[in-house]
Amino acid sequence: QVQLVESGGGLVEAGGSLRLSCATSGRTFSGYDVGWFRQAPGKEREFVAVNRGSGGTTYYADSVKGRFTISRDSAKNTVYLQMNSLKLEETANYYCAARTYARGLWVGFRKEVEYDYWGQGTQVTVSS
Repeated sequence: QVQLVESGGGLVEAGGSLRLSCATSGRTFSGYDVGWFRQAPGKEREFVAVNRGSGGTTYYADSVKGRFTISRDSAKNTVYLQMNSLKLEETANYYCAARTYARGLWVGFRKEVEYDYWGQGTQVTVSS
């Protein structure tokens, strides 16, 4: 149904910035909850941020608050993750995920199983 494609990853020095993009293929993000997750080598996949389709409410992992910003461009059917002041430990594969039935209060946005669709990931490597 919904295909998500991430882009924008790459090599960046600690303290630098990157902007990741999550675009659809054949579908739109309109009304969807869209989140970002990341998974470092040997680590569990963890929640980073989410932008809710209803009202545009955003939530962030404590570790990225004040440094990362999730935003949505409806005209381009794209969700972005602006990452500033990147740290070495944030080297990971970053994934975009969508929940299509976005409605009402949602408390499970940090859980992978709550999302219906996933992208293939884009690698972010932070160097010293």
